Amino acid sequence: MSLLKVSGLTKNFGGLCAVSNVNMEINEKELIGLIGPNGAGKTTLFNLLTGVYEPSEGSIQLNVDGAMKEIGGLKPYIITRLGLARTFQNIRLFKELSVLDNVKIAMHKNIHYGSLQAIFRTPAFYREEALVKERAKDLLKVVNLYEKRNEKAKNLPYGEQRRLEIARALATEPKILFLDEPAAGMNPQETADLTKLIHQIKEQYNLTIVLIEHDMSLVMTICERIYVLDYGKCIANGIPEVIKQDKRVIKAYLGEDI
Repeated sequence: MSLLKVSGLTKNFGGLCAVSNVNMEINEKELIGLIGPNGAGKTTLFNLLTGVYEPSEGSIQLNVDGAMKEIGGLKPYIITRLGLARTFQNIRLFKELSVLDNVKIAMHKNIHYGSLQAIFRTPAFYREEALVKERAKDLLKVVNLYEKRNEKAKNLPYGEQRRLEIARALATEPKILFLDEPAAGMNPQETADLTKLIHQIKEQYNLTIVLIEHDMSLVMTICERIYVLDYGKCIANGIPEVIKQDKRVIKAYLGEDI
C-alpha cells in the first residue's frame, strides 16, 4: 500500500532550482535509498517532505487512516504528529541534557496529561511521566545506550550520538523514518553496527525507512529500492542491481560515461 506519494515536487530559491519536478512513491515497510552527488538536492528534498521548506510547486501526500492527505507546506510539528520523523545530516541533539531526557523530550506529542495536571503534580501526571520514562529506557536499550542514559548527550562518542538521534526520532512513534546520512563520519565497525540497527528497528517497529547515504556499500546492502538525484532532478530509480549499472548514475558520480 502506498504510504507517501510525491508528484512534481519543486523547490526554488530565487533563481536556483534546488529540487525539480521530483516524483516518488513509497510503500509501507519499504527501505528506500536516496543517493546522488554532493549538492544534488537530497537534503532539500528531505526538508520539503518533513516541513522545513514549503514546496514551490507539486504535491506531497501521506496516507492517513487509509486516505491520502496533502501535507506539503504543513509545519514540521504537524507533519511529525502525522507520523514522519527524521534525523539530521548535522547532529542536533540537546547536548546539555541527559541521554534519557533527549528521548523523553521527543515524546511530548503522546503525553495525555494537561497543563494543570503538570502544574499541580497530580497522580495522573506522575503515572504518565513514569510511562514516558520506561518507554524512553526501552528505546535506549534498542540502540544500546541504556547504560549511558544519565550521561550528557555531548559526552557520547560520535557514533553513539548518531544512535541517540535515531532513538529520539523513534520516540515520536513514526510511520516513516527519514535518516539523513546516518553513517557519516563512522568507522567501518560503527557502520556495520548501524546497518544491523536499521534492519532491527525496521522489523521491530514495522517502519518504512528512507535514507540519504554516501556509503554505497551500506546503500546497496540494505535498500530495497533506490532513487538517484542529480542537479535536483530524479535521474533514475529502481532496485540496487539496476541502479549500480545505470549509465546516467555512473556519469553523475564519475563525470563521464563508462
